[in-house]
Amino acid sequence: MRGIHARTMLLSRVYRHFFCFRMHHHRVSQLFQPLTVIPKDATLKKEETTSLSQKLMVNCGILSSRSNGMYAFLPLGQRALTKLTKVIDEEMASVNAQRLSLPLLTPGQLWKITGRWESTGQELLKVKDRHEKDYVLSPTHEEAIVNFIADIYPFSHRHLPLRLYQITSKIRDEMKPRFGLLRCKEFLMKDLYTFDVSEEAAVSTYMEICKAYDRVFQRIGVPFIKVEGDCGNIGGSFSHEYHYPAAIGEDTLLLCQKCGTATNAELLSDSSHTCSGCGEHLTKTMGIEVGHTFCLGTKYSKPLNCCYQNEKGKPSLMQMGCYGLGVSRILAAAVEVLSQGEQIRWPWILAPYKVCIISPKKGSKEAKAVSWVDHLAQVISNIPSLQDDVIIDDRETLTIGKRVLEAKKTGYPIIIVVGKKACELVPLFEVIDMIKESTENLTQRQVLEYLREYVKHCST
Repeated sequence: MRGIHARTMLLSRVYRHFFCFRMHHHRVSQLFQPLTVIPKDATLKKEETTSLSQKLMVNCGILSSRSNGMYAFLPLGQRALTKLTKVIDEEMASVNAQRLSLPLLTPGQLWKITGRWESTGQELLKVKDRHEKDYVLSPTHEEAIVNFIADIYPFSHRHLPLRLYQITSKIRDEMKPRFGLLRCKEFLMKDLYTFDVSEEAAVSTYMEICKAYDRVFQRIGVPFIKVEGDCGNIGGSFSHEYHYPAAIGEDTLLLCQKCGTATNAELLSDSSHTCSGCGEHLTKTMGIEVGHTFCLGTKYSKPLNCCYQNEKGKPSLMQMGCYGLGVSRILAAAVEVLSQGEQIRWPWILAPYKVCIISPKKGSKEAKAVSWVDHLAQVISNIPSLQDDVIIDDRETLTIGKRVLEAKKTGYPIIIVVGKKACELVPLFEVIDMIKESTENLTQRQVLEYLREYVKHCST
């Protein structure tokens, strides 16, 4: 009997643990989201004029400005970053790229060998340690990764191609930081470096990685343009840029509607802007650069003596490519392009929470429907792709209207209100779709069907 009693107690504890785990939900009352309230009669000084994304993300407690050109990511912003990083990791895995992390500090001597110590200009932040040794607070890591691979020699040709990437903070001493995350001093960047045995193999790798980048931007779902780019200070034989078209963008893009040619205006000396391929006039649009790919050749492997051992046992220079994604900039640019007025619009895949459920106000006539709130959160969380993506606005001392307004400003794609209609014989819930800009009153079954179809549509 004692053994049976012990097993019963154990099963009871397991049940209580499982039940409590399932019933845990994210709640706005527990969320660290310091809002910035700006008086209606307040006016911005000229130098404070900013981008829509910066204003919305700071005011809604997504970011916090800690210094000129430096931002803290608050919990909602960090969740969006984590989701973007997951998309990137998945696409990098599809091309057999492996993730690592390199030190933020790179020995200055490496930059002197490649010539970028001087050519990069004043944007390069340089520091000395107590032994007067020069270091770079890295804005990019070509020198660091090539030096690392060079140290491994003899590196067999059998180990190539090699694809290594990281997602880390980068530092750039911007003279005029502006537009929030679109141009700042510290930013999060994904940089991939590839090593191949020949120029032909490197070009093949380049095409494969570009397809993976295409998939990243396709999954995010914000319209983008891929153009021929300027190799600039990074160098190499050719490059391509990824842009989100936006009036606030700092790059002028020239597009041919006839043959599809697209290029950064920096590459054209012809002021007539005529397509060299078909003679058609090129149309102009402004863009925010969010990615850049380079076919480097031996620009870095030669000065840093980065070689592999070929089939004859002789050293041969590695052929390289580098591929950057402005992770934090993608986040801000997506908000910049999609948002409207005072309301953030997130791409579905990056929204910090996809569903926000608003409970009845305490003491109101609809308060008796409050039991529906946790139940809805539970059944919605059981939908694939919505697990851990539901948050409850349980601040029951505030009116439903005020909380709906805040939810819209924060940009939750789906807002579900448990209000008066939830008290009816057949309970109905108000579903506010911020992406479709529609509102419907649905039964619980219809709510679940609506969300399942939504998830299915957004994942294809």
